[in-house]
Amino acid sequence: MMAKKPPKPAPRKIFQERLKITALPLYFEGFLLVKRSEYQEYKRYWTELRGTTLFFYIDKKNTIYVDKLDIIDLTRLTDQNSTEKNCAKFTLVLPKEEVQLKLSVPLHVSLLPGQVIRLHEVLEREKKRRIETERIPSSSTEKEKEPIEDYVDVLTPMPACFYTVSRKEATEMLEKNPSLGNMILRPGSDSRNYSITIRQEIDMPRIKHYKVMSVGNNYTIELEKPVTLPNLFSVIDYFMKETRGNLRPFIYSTDETLETKGFPVTSLK
Repeated sequence: MMAKKPPKPAPRKIFQERLKITALPLYFEGFLLVKRSEYQEYKRYWTELRGTTLFFYIDKKNTIYVDKLDIIDLTRLTDQNSTEKNCAKFTLVLPKEEVQLKLSVPLHVSLLPGQVIRLHEVLEREKKRRIETERIPSSSTEKEKEPIEDYVDVLTPMPACFYTVSRKEATEMLEKNPSLGNMILRPGSDSRNYSITIRQEIDMPRIKHYKVMSVGNNYTIELEKPVTLPNLFSVIDYFMKETRGNLRPFIYSTDETLETKGFPVTSLK
């Protein structure tokens, strides 16, 4: 029996309404079974992780959430052994409550330690984003930061050079940190596709952007002659091989700080 296909992202109009209401970037969306301390049993919600808050909706079409949970003070996330088929069960341990979650997953997927780290990195990024936002005076004439209209499923492995940044931020990262690499994979302009930003030094430094479209289970790089590959890791490998290694994934260790607009940017590895 074939595994169920992952749920499709909410339609763009609904996405925009939720973005307007919450005013927070989206990192994850999907159906979750949720059991909070006041619940007698699990409740099934369409769930979005925006900023550091989980927003719960009755279904994918509702724009108004029925409950929310801020996990900024998350102390531990534990993977529970589940006897249910195709189901991952884990617990969010917070200072004032423990929340149990169930997620339908393919047979080969589990909540791996690296994926738990990625969730914690999302929270760290959001804490730093909040601090930076508070530093900017309300009367500032600086352009508002471009919204990231995409999500990152914390249960799906991504290339190490993937960052939830805008086109402008990716450009600044490459320009200010050339020793770390010259190729970044980032969210596209919608909730389904991606983009590659590269910086090459031939006669002079040049920045280029390439669209990577999600087509079925594959990804197509929009070139003069489109190239279709099975996954995002293959997309990165393609750019590296075609340039004979001149393009290198932009990667930094967790001990390093990236310079862009004066604040650190966190990768979701």
